[in-house]
Amino acid sequence: MVERKQLKLGAFMRPVSLHAGAWRYPGAYPDANFNFKHIVSFAQKLEQAKFDAFFMADHLAVLNMPIEALKRSHTVTSFEPFTLLSALAALTEKIGLVATASTTFDAPYHIARRFASLDHISGGRAGWNIVTTSNPDAALNFGLEEHMEHDERYGRAREFYDVVTGLWDSFADDAFIRDTESGIFFDPDRMHVLGHKGAELSVRGPLNIARSPQGWPVIVQAGQSEAGRQLAAETAEVVFAAPRDLDTAKPMYADIKGRMQRVGRNPDHLKILPAAFIVVGDTVDEAKAKRAKLDSLVHYDSAIAQLSITLGHDASKFDPDAPLPEIPESNASKSGREQAIRLAQRENLTVRQLAQRLGGYGGLAFVGTPATIADEMEKWLDERGSDGFNVVFPFLPQGLNDVADRVIPELQRRGLFRKEYEGTTLREHLGLPRPENRFFAPAAHAAQ
Repeated sequence: MVERKQLKLGAFMRPVSLHAGAWRYPGAYPDANFNFKHIVSFAQKLEQAKFDAFFMADHLAVLNMPIEALKRSHTVTSFEPFTLLSALAALTEKIGLVATASTTFDAPYHIARRFASLDHISGGRAGWNIVTTSNPDAALNFGLEEHMEHDERYGRAREFYDVVTGLWDSFADDAFIRDTESGIFFDPDRMHVLGHKGAELSVRGPLNIARSPQGWPVIVQAGQSEAGRQLAAETAEVVFAAPRDLDTAKPMYADIKGRMQRVGRNPDHLKILPAAFIVVGDTVDEAKAKRAKLDSLVHYDSAIAQLSITLGHDASKFDPDAPLPEIPESNASKSGREQAIRLAQRENLTVRQLAQRLGGYGGLAFVGTPATIADEMEKWLDERGSDGFNVVFPFLPQGLNDVADRVIPELQRRGLFRKEYEGTTLREHLGLPRPENRFFAPAAHAAQ
């Protein structure tokens, strides 16, 4: 009998909801993004529900939108990811802890050191979401006058990955002998000096941290452009994608997995987890009413500003009641821009309608009862549109509780999701192998 394939589920928790109206919803915590006690309760609730990972996106600048829109945004402040996840590591036991860190505005040695530390502190639960940072305002916070071009950012990211993973392999797993009698703390023959000199980066090494419990923290990637897909195929173990429907998800799923095979990687060693906005009701109509109420709380100033960011052009200059005009290429995220244009064309939306849709949450949404939501998730899994989902909650705490207390039990009843964690590390949760050290054979030295 073939074992039933199960869903992998992450929780998108920074911001705690991507919906612009989330903080205004009746009963929601308006300060949820920046209230440590609330975030601890969310993480512990997710762990009780057996989620694979708690995922933190990150911004390196205040969002680039007009102040009249920015003043309405609940994402204007949030915790720095490593500080928060290190604190959560001490207050949780099993759930994975995934942080975003930019390859454009940080140094590989810093990134390697922070994630190795988080993996040790958490007992093997860390994951690195590799981003190249699309917000041009971030460049101004790091001494740059202009943002690096899209393809240049991805070229740097590819080399950055090689350096960071090389640093994680600085020491063999058995390098630290700590022999109190001889006084030898570590074996120098089991330490590797990276000595990297490349097109973008020069890093000597070695990393001053022992190899971490997972070997490497889990590698996560989110880009969907041509460059992003190729980077994912070559490096990623989890992809946080953003297709809006199953028809667009399936070709992307097949493309990334196919690219993996062409570069000699096992497609099962990467989990594709689209972002899925979930609104739960006793009936489908009740769930739709909740969504409508939530969308009504998004102010047009915020909606049009968000559309401007997505398109890479100032949408406030467009006629709000006319169709979306032709949008030239920009240095913004290519996948987000293309999806917005396709949505407007497919549903014949005006600029105002498109802004209101995207201003709340314009991505993939499952709005219904626990049973109908489970039906849709199961279909995505069976038709190879995804390996699971990165769940976006509509408002907190109730939106999270609805998923944890109502949807998860339905998935468990169908055999689609675990009832207990079977391991302790994020790699074990996701069914990913522990990478071998590229510089040292496993136990050869120890056996002598």
